[in-house]
Amino acid sequence: MWTYYYRAVDKQGNTVDFFLSNRRNKTAAKRFLAKAINRNSQPSIVNIDKSGANKAGILRYNFLKRKRIKIRQSKYLNNIVEQDHRFIKKMTRPMLGFKSQEAAAITLAGIEVVQMIRKSQIYSSIAKSRSVPEQFRLLAA
Repeated sequence: MWTYYYRAVDKQGNTVDFFLSNRRNKTAAKRFLAKAINRNSQPSIVNIDKSGANKAGILRYNFLKRKRIKIRQSKYLNNIVEQDHRFIKKMTRPMLGFKSQEAAAITLAGIEVVQMIRKSQIYSSIAKSRSVPEQFRLLAA
């Protein structure tokens, strides 16, 4: 089963949001953008790759919400996302894919949480003087 994994990171490389979709089209891109904005805040500029679906999704979001998110399409400006995504690929490549959408979503969410703990994005009393595996175990319990 083939799925598309959308990820967003900020300038500092912190994970903003992630989204798993069966398709890579305008609707999926718009849904991911809306989810990321609802959970965080609206960006003024979005750097994307040369994907027409991503551009169309952002333009559609701008039209429907009457917003003005500037789009910059450049493989070089998108490098922060690609560098951050490298770890996810490294973890999932040996798995040779997933059997179901649900298994993919659960596994990728766990990998993202571990990455967010490593990048010190999760701030709580749990994080004080504990290792990454200990923090993950306490969050999962």
